[in-house]
Amino acid sequence: MRVAIAGSNGLACSIADAITTNTYHQIIILSRAPKPQLSARGWQVVVVNYDDSHRQELAFKLAGVSVVLSVISGPAQIALIDAAAQAGVRRFAPAEFEGPAALRPQQDALDRGKRAALERLQYYQTRGMQYTSFVCGILYERFAPGGMYASRIGLRSGIGAEGDYLVNISQRKAQIPYGTNGQPAIVSLTSAEDVGKFVAAAISLPQWPPELRMSGDRMQVSRLVQIVEMVRGAGFEKAHYNSQSMWSALQLAQSAQNIQQQLRVITLMATASGRFDFASPNLNSLVAVTPTRFQAWLQEAWRDR
Repeated sequence: MRVAIAGSNGLACSIADAITTNTYHQIIILSRAPKPQLSARGWQVVVVNYDDSHRQELAFKLAGVSVVLSVISGPAQIALIDAAAQAGVRRFAPAEFEGPAALRPQQDALDRGKRAALERLQYYQTRGMQYTSFVCGILYERFAPGGMYASRIGLRSGIGAEGDYLVNISQRKAQIPYGTNGQPAIVSLTSAEDVGKFVAAAISLPQWPPELRMSGDRMQVSRLVQIVEMVRGAGFEKAHYNSQSMWSALQLAQSAQNIQQQLRVITLMATASGRFDFASPNLNSLVAVTPTRFQAWLQEAWRDR
């Protein structure tokens, strides 16, 4: 089966690695520019243009592709979906890789075109193209040295640096949010490497439901902070946030026109609302992947640091 991966960042490479290591599927990497470092790994890199004026060319380059896995967002992803439908692609997975879509608010500051992509895919589903959203919760790499950016993940998110989410391990600081009624916030988490393995294994499933949920671990944020403290062998300075204090922090960031801080607070509020939590990872039971637990991953990530 021929599989196209749209994107060349860290998560795209994790998926490509898992497919080439664990399956016999042929992959191509769709990139806006040549990537010699990826070509050197034996991967076929196809340079594409997602502008409307290049729609026919994009569809032509997808000829013979059965599955498209997208790690791009915004208008480029919409163009890719349209071209995939035109080329007769059978399955499409959009750039989701967070919590379940049903948990997002109507007006979502973190959307980045995801709602529009799902609506487009629902339209094409009625015309025979299957789709699924790969749901993985929070990536472990947020807590790596240097954050997600160190793995070239979330480069356009604005909140992928170390300390942008919940814990700044180097500075030994943590933020613990609570829900509307004071209930503890819970997160589901998965490593990028395991996301790749789950996605690779899911390609050959007989059917794709609208969501395939995977999880390497699930815990209260307070427990996550405890694990980080244990691994680092030190107590952290903790800031506890309820709904009121998060709204105050957001208003302060807005008044200062600090977009990055606004994104940090909005993501903290989303965590408190349960956006990144799910209790039934259906993909875990459908494929033979044993994910790494968060504590074991964290110990390895921070070894000798």
